[in-house]
Amino acid sequence: MRLTPAHLDMAVAALRAVLPLEHPADAILRHFFRDSPELGVNDRAFITEIVFGILRHRFFLECATDTTAPRPLLLAYLVKFQGMNLRELTPLVSEAEAKWLTGIKAATPESQPLAIQAEFPEWLVEKLRTCMTEADILSLGRSLQQTASLDLRVNTLLASRDEILAALNKDGIEGNATPYSPSGIRLVGKPAINRHALFLTGKVEVQDEGSQLLGYLLAPKRNDMVVDFCAGAGGKTLMLAALMHSQGRVYAFDISEKRLNNLKPRLKRSGLSNLHPQRIANENDIKVKRLSGKIDRVLVDAPCSGLGTLRRNPDLKWRQSPHSIEGLKRKQAAILSSAANLLKPGGRLVYATCSFLPEENQEIIEHFLADHPRYTLLNCAELLAQQKIPLDTGKFLQLSPSLHGTDGFFAAALELAGK
Repeated sequence: MRLTPAHLDMAVAALRAVLPLEHPADAILRHFFRDSPELGVNDRAFITEIVFGILRHRFFLECATDTTAPRPLLLAYLVKFQGMNLRELTPLVSEAEAKWLTGIKAATPESQPLAIQAEFPEWLVEKLRTCMTEADILSLGRSLQQTASLDLRVNTLLASRDEILAALNKDGIEGNATPYSPSGIRLVGKPAINRHALFLTGKVEVQDEGSQLLGYLLAPKRNDMVVDFCAGAGGKTLMLAALMHSQGRVYAFDISEKRLNNLKPRLKRSGLSNLHPQRIANENDIKVKRLSGKIDRVLVDAPCSGLGTLRRNPDLKWRQSPHSIEGLKRKQAAILSSAANLLKPGGRLVYATCSFLPEENQEIIEHFLADHPRYTLLNCAELLAQQKIPLDTGKFLQLSPSLHGTDGFFAAALELAGK
């Protein structure tokens, strides 16, 4: 699409709306588009790509331009990261802008401090220095500056992966089997899969491969009683129910009515009949307590900083802080403790986050095990091997975009003694 002054003005207006980051960037853009009905599909795609690109590279752009103003950040992004040459931009910019853009083109992130190269806030770099080398921090940061792939999970109740790959190929959509998840497909590019018949009939769901692996780690059996403790919109819940061949019982607990309502159309499409969404007030709700000691498998995808999803949600870098993470740690410990009470002897619990911070992950598990001696830590690599998944990241599952091509995920598997 040829860039015009109108395109620039639209993108600057969108960026101005987003940059205070008082709310999630995608939610702000939705409101912006709703209030700008004149924008077409291509306009919206252009604005979305630009805004998220700038958020991914904001530290470098602000450093290079020495400003936080939307228009200079946008122009610098187009030149530095979109590969636009100054000749294309000349009709759209002033003489003064053209002059400093020449300097931006020549600027190199490599000469900047680690935080700017990695595109991490200083507080996050300081936290990571306690558990990673500078080279590893930089590698992680750069991998999170890339755009995420579009992964699908095949609903194995309705179709096989080979059938779905063949159907996609027939429709000109290129995809490949994911390297680890037996039911995953990674698409090439970003086709509008939510309008495709395979999606509308519930045969596929959009789900990152890393998220899919949590289901195989939990490995529910056909007639188990299962709880997804923080179900959200239910992507993992649907997978667990499908792994159980729509038998047994899966409870989807969440404190948000809105998130659970988003699960309803997905559940209807899926053909599953063993899934039961239930809103709870908190982790100590009576609906939770009445299941105490009765559950075979519990998934705790805990509320977390979400820093492992920066490829998709780059605005989280500014919407989290050391203070917010302290609050999350208290919540994570309380939820894990309450969810563990659901297990029957011999039952398995998987605790997971989409964070790479040890304080949200290993440290939560270590404190829990110290206070709950009846629970033991299982080896995630061994559990995945039992599912014929050749992925060994040690006793904990630790996924990263740079090594595995997934979002950043952590998981630990616990078992209650007995049986």
